[in-house]
Amino acid sequence: MASSLQLQFRLSPSTTPALLRHRPIQCATDRRALFDRIAPVYDNLNDLLSLGQHRIWKRMAVSWSGAKAGDCVLDICCGSGDLAFLLSQKVGSNGKVTGLDFSRQQLSIASSRQTSLSRPCYKNIEWVEGDALNLPFSDGSVDAITMGYGLRNVLDKRKALEEMLRVLKEGSKLSILDFSKATQPTTASIQEWMINNIVVPVASGYGLAEDYKYLSKSISEFSTGKELEKLALEREPYQK
Repeated sequence: MASSLQLQFRLSPSTTPALLRHRPIQCATDRRALFDRIAPVYDNLNDLLSLGQHRIWKRMAVSWSGAKAGDCVLDICCGSGDLAFLLSQKVGSNGKVTGLDFSRQQLSIASSRQTSLSRPCYKNIEWVEGDALNLPFSDGSVDAITMGYGLRNVLDKRKALEEMLRVLKEGSKLSILDFSKATQPTTASIQEWMINNIVVPVASGYGLAEDYKYLSKSISEFSTGKELEKLALEREPYQK
């Protein structure tokens, strides 16, 4: 029910200017409003949708990113911060984690969790409201990027990949984790049954049934793992 995509890009060397805090967002207003609405229950419903496995997959995604102590790393579509917190533990107090999302409510929850969890290493995390299609970071400024459950919701996947490629340093890695369209009939049937009989009914209890019908549609219409791999390999090298 989930696929992961690990990419490694080679870019020309560059300096590492400071990360910017924000830039005007050009994403679809309705999608941003949707994620603002579902923010309070998003993590709980992800547990249901994945039967709790998403927490294991997130640790795998962070491991695949190659983030290490002292790195400057970026988590795109960070939501309530799960991947950013894991990255923080990897890069340590001498590193820097930026969690970027277009949903102000999701970022508010992430910031509250950062305060309540109160681990010393989490002080290295900064939350930025921004657009995955117009990343507010300089060329070649990031040592590693993660993206969890975000690629299927961006308006232009190709542009999102171009932006991630642009900000990555030479030899850096991008690790993408997402639910994908099932290619096996049995798996597809199980996935559809879980969404219709578990996730959407539970979301209904929070008044979010229509919102989660959209999210389930985004999964069924998302690319397969092979299609995503082909899209990544089609990327032209970033030119300054």
